[in-house]
Amino acid sequence: MIKKFLILSLCLFVFDSNAAEFQTNATSVYLFDYDSNEEIIAKNADKLMPPSSMLKLMTLTILFDAIKSGNIKMDDLLAVSENADYKNPLWYPASKLCLVKGQKITVRDAILGIIVLSAGDASVTVAEHFAGTEAKFTDLMTKKAREIGMPKSTFGNASGLPNDNNLMTSRELSVLAKYIIDEYPDIYPMFATKRFEFSDSKTDWCNDWTRTHTINYNKLLFSMPGADGLKTGHTDDGGYGMVASAKIGGRRLIGVINGFRGRGHDALAEEMKKLLNYGYKTTQTKVFYKPGDTLNQIPVWYGVKPSVETTVNENVAITLPKDASLKDIRVLARFEEPVSAPIKQGQQIGEVVIEKNGDIIKHIPLVAKTKVRKIQFFGRIIKNISVLLSGK
Repeated sequence: MIKKFLILSLCLFVFDSNAAEFQTNATSVYLFDYDSNEEIIAKNADKLMPPSSMLKLMTLTILFDAIKSGNIKMDDLLAVSENADYKNPLWYPASKLCLVKGQKITVRDAILGIIVLSAGDASVTVAEHFAGTEAKFTDLMTKKAREIGMPKSTFGNASGLPNDNNLMTSRELSVLAKYIIDEYPDIYPMFATKRFEFSDSKTDWCNDWTRTHTINYNKLLFSMPGADGLKTGHTDDGGYGMVASAKIGGRRLIGVINGFRGRGHDALAEEMKKLLNYGYKTTQTKVFYKPGDTLNQIPVWYGVKPSVETTVNENVAITLPKDASLKDIRVLARFEEPVSAPIKQGQQIGEVVIEKNGDIIKHIPLVAKTKVRKIQFFGRIIKNISVLLSGK
């Protein structure tokens, strides 16, 4: 095996060390670039805090998984129990669809109710459908959180109502937001819904409620072009919070604010707008390669093909301050050749590194774009004879 490296790209960037620091009264803030997965701002990003209704993103994730796998459909019906009945004192001060015991609602209405109206009663209905009880559903939430890289989050219910076990960090909320955008591209556009009027109310009181509660609590959707999700939250003790995403000029940023002390959801939206605009104005992201791009070819030993194309399963990208003092950024592929067949599609056969001034700042696995089968026994004998005769 011969160790090799190949320079894939060389760029010059400019750094601005004078960018003003972002100021906020929020207890915790996290902002990162979706393409490079690099943080731009982190303030108490790993501090466990009550997430309030932002926790409903995990409730939705369990439901979205079932839709993606085909186990449930948008028009399927969910049964409402006494626990989700609007007359339950739990829901008197809380956001809700205004459901009644014995009622059945579609999966689509449950999703829109949770996204737009932050409906806790719909969250309980979802939880009981999948796990029988809300308590058992939190086990599913915890398991899913661990699977997708959220080691610290804990859950006490499906709605985000005050509970000592409802604790999440801003960083892990951002992980969850990115996961939702990545894994459910057909469902994610529902997060941009500005208005939803639930049309299946069962009492006069609920009719009045649903007529006056139709506007998304996420006011960023109304004030920032490019904003397309995700979820707000609020409790008296925890303050206001929001997980938000915006895509402007092809570049997506995801921001999280928690523990914000402001006057309502409009003020929260303005704070998030300020955070996202800070990221757009002070940083830039360069995407060198995307998943599926062909980076190079590596010779194959004992393969039915003489070489294998390589690619990456994640973006080769970097986020940097907006303006420049000249700094070399190099992107290199490092691998050993030849690589021995058989080779599976997606098998790691090297790595891509991003260097800044000669120091490696990022590693990305270099993988096989296609599979390469191993030649049969007699073919290997012929190959060995060829090598002995030609030295190649």
